Amino acid sequence: MPTYVYETTDEVKPARRFEIQHSMKDEPLTKHPETGEAIRRVISGGYGYMAKGNAPRHADMQRNMGGGSCRPGGGCH
Repeated sequence: MPTYVYETTDEVKPARRFEIQHSMKDEPLTKHPETGEAIRRVISGGYGYMAKGNAPRHADMQRNMGGGSCRPGGGCH
């Protein structure tokens, strides 16, 4: 299940951000599940993709992304 960032929207109090996990099929929350305060979901750029296990080597990433070339014992360009 994805984790979403929400923040409180009370104009009198400072905004507080927090994370909640729920299904992508669920509608965004409008009230804090514990306090009942009005909230909104924060849209961000995300954190990228994190793969489990061994990460691909830099040279493999360059080749797969179409950028530059690397040779064993030589530099990448």
